[in-house]
Amino acid sequence: MDKPDRILLGHGSGGRLMKRLVDELIVKEFGMKGPLLDSALLNLDGKFTAENSRLAFTTDSYVVSPIFFEGGNIGDLAVNGTINDLAVCGAEPLAISAGFIIEEGFPLEDLKKITSTMAKAARLAGVRIVTGDTKVVEKGKGDGIFVNTSGIGIAASGVNLSPRNISPGDVIIVSGDVGSHGISVMAIRNGVDFEPPLASDTRPLNGLVNAMLCLKGSLKVMRDPTRGGLATVLKEFAVDSGLAMVIREKDIPAHPSVKGACSLLGLDHLYAASEGVLMAIVSPSSADGMLEIMRANAAGCASAIIGGVVKPGRDYPSGSVILETAAGGERMLDMLAGEQLPRIC
Repeated sequence: MDKPDRILLGHGSGGRLMKRLVDELIVKEFGMKGPLLDSALLNLDGKFTAENSRLAFTTDSYVVSPIFFEGGNIGDLAVNGTINDLAVCGAEPLAISAGFIIEEGFPLEDLKKITSTMAKAARLAGVRIVTGDTKVVEKGKGDGIFVNTSGIGIAASGVNLSPRNISPGDVIIVSGDVGSHGISVMAIRNGVDFEPPLASDTRPLNGLVNAMLCLKGSLKVMRDPTRGGLATVLKEFAVDSGLAMVIREKDIPAHPSVKGACSLLGLDHLYAASEGVLMAIVSPSSADGMLEIMRANAAGCASAIIGGVVKPGRDYPSGSVILETAAGGERMLDMLAGEQLPRIC
């Protein structure tokens, strides 16, 4: 496919177009090095942190449409998303900022609902909202409201999560049903109703991660599969590690309504965003213990082992992700080539 000369919706999908954009026009120009995780970990030589600990820093912008959806809204989505980006890098979230770009004419009552939800989400996670910014643009120059959140946290000494840690034999675990957020938002857009309603899974994961980190030395890497979904995250890990991933369709937890909506809308839930689920790769010797810890936490009660890491070979090329289908076949999973779910977070 020829390189586009203008920004497309697919550049925000979390897939192949976005990776090319980030690698060629952002990472290269800014001189960033190392695997790109959900947060940057900064060694500050004890200036602002305890000796041997690191400052974690992350930022994200939220443009979800519609702004209000079953299970949440753009406000708690932004707070939880930032908290989770810190947590899956092994950091304890401390504080976040909130920036608003609001279109002229946006209802004040809706803004109140959003800020109230953000405050509640921060309190639930034990994190403070400490600073922010508000800008208003002319009517027709925005889309209601966009929210930017940045967050800081502390990663303790000895926590080193990276795709480079992955080894053959490692086990892949997800903490719950995948694709619920992305498909619930798309169902609203397309007028598809379910009873009970299909809801977003937005929630903070820092409590779950704190419990998981107690099993020291077992975690290799974690990620919350937002844009691009589970399949895209696994593909990124496979490429970064130079290994191959094999997952089993029958073991991947997903709400029946998510699968039903995907059939109606022609979507694949493995590429749909989850906003309250993490995927972890752990050493094989501690997989059962990790699963027990995760299932004991409310945010991980539906955790499941879905596959593992294998050494590359003829059947499993380096950087590949193989899905063992429920029908007994195999399917290669790649990054999205375009945009499956626009404006999902």
